[in-house]
Amino acid sequence: MFLSKLQRRLTISLALAFSLANFVQSSFAVTTETIVIDSNAPGKPFVHMWEQMFGSGRAILSLRESYRNDLRKVKTIADVKYVRFHNIFHDEVGLYDEDKDGKPIYNFTYIDQIYDGLLDLGVRPFVELSFMPAKLSQTPPSVHDFWYKPLVGPPKDWDKWGELNYQFVKHLVERYGIEEVSQWYFEVWNEPDIAFWTGEPKQESYFKLYDTAVKAIKRCDSRLRVGGPSTATQEWMADFIEHCVKQNVPVDFVSTHNYANESDEKAYKEKDEPRRDVLFSNVKKIYDIVKASKRPELPIIWSEYNASWMNEVNVTDSAFMGPWLANNIRQCDGLANGMSFWTFSDVFEENGIANTPFSGGFGLIAPGGIPKAAFNAFKLMHMLGDERISVDSTSVIATRDRAGNLVFALWNYGPAEKPGTTKDFTVKLNGVARTKKAHVHILDKDHGSALTAWEKMGKPQFPSREQQAQLKKAAEMGPPESMPLNENSELKMTLKPQTLALIEIVD
Repeated sequence: MFLSKLQRRLTISLALAFSLANFVQSSFAVTTETIVIDSNAPGKPFVHMWEQMFGSGRAILSLRESYRNDLRKVKTIADVKYVRFHNIFHDEVGLYDEDKDGKPIYNFTYIDQIYDGLLDLGVRPFVELSFMPAKLSQTPPSVHDFWYKPLVGPPKDWDKWGELNYQFVKHLVERYGIEEVSQWYFEVWNEPDIAFWTGEPKQESYFKLYDTAVKAIKRCDSRLRVGGPSTATQEWMADFIEHCVKQNVPVDFVSTHNYANESDEKAYKEKDEPRRDVLFSNVKKIYDIVKASKRPELPIIWSEYNASWMNEVNVTDSAFMGPWLANNIRQCDGLANGMSFWTFSDVFEENGIANTPFSGGFGLIAPGGIPKAAFNAFKLMHMLGDERISVDSTSVIATRDRAGNLVFALWNYGPAEKPGTTKDFTVKLNGVARTKKAHVHILDKDHGSALTAWEKMGKPQFPSREQQAQLKKAAEMGPPESMPLNENSELKMTLKPQTLALIEIVD
């Protein structure tokens, strides 16, 4: 059957229109989701374990004004209870020396200034017992390639290693009292499964390091909390617990680390969004290992985590961190006793001195005291209540605050490499009067992200004081937008990719 000219033209026109529609949809696609939140549903305790502990670089940095100013700033937006850092035994702290006969000499001057400073700010130490003092290190010493050259080899004398830990903790108890220090944590070493420990055999020698330290510390007082193995990639956990049980070695908590780009290289290439879920999969794995062990009650602490260890500007410096953080809180809730974000500040020198404010640093605050989008992500998530309501969605955390008000986080996750598409949300609020309204806080690349302002400035490597002031202004969230509910007690919102919203339902 032959088509007329008119029919052919109509067919061609429809085909072109269909192709254009497909182009528009693929270029500017908007997905939709309807979410139902029952404000009267039973809740469960929602512990803010993601904001109670933070990492930082190394011990001596804590004496700097910039470090302490950044910590003060983070404490205004997060419930910071503990701070962890490397290298309290490093020679630059001056704790350990030996006389000409090899007798240990201890100097607590900087130790006291470091811990006094934390306690004066209302923060307790999560003490990482590392790295080896030069006079106690084996010869030749094992030098890590970090800028400040930590010594990561075993001690030349194991008895002196034990005595160092004993004298160190004994001094802390004498200075601050056992009631205070028993609320601290003592973690033996850092990431012994990789290049931060050169003992051989690697695991067996670490266990000896741990055993010697924990026995010395418990000699001071049995109430002191000690744990490990502080591994880099969730290794050794089952073996470590089994070792402590079999050898009757004290252990009060277990710790390990993860970064969300630490997936298998092949899997990273094949998965569409590996960074979104890799932290959760590892948190769940460790949870299952501990619960299946002979010490299932051991607290689990992730003493380092972040979205990347690779200094990726489009990850840790960007608005991507808002949805990434929120999604991981949603997934990991109830599977850990604490998660220590690495780090609260870019006062940090593992790879040398930062030479630009945005270089993919780990911190919430960039050099010059400039809050990043991640800072604002923690600020928003802090506003969630302490009772969680179950919701059938991967894009929301719904809570009630102590006054019974509904507070929820809503996000449009988009991978750092390809942000994705805009999303329309309809949030049905069952049990909420339509006369109420929503106070909506938005974090995206244009709201609360100093990175965008820095890029518009032309990416100055060393911003002037005036430019720093502008960047700090750009980092401010501003007041929330007030939005009415519709007649069905629904809230309709459109979120661009990599956007986090915090919504408070108020009268």
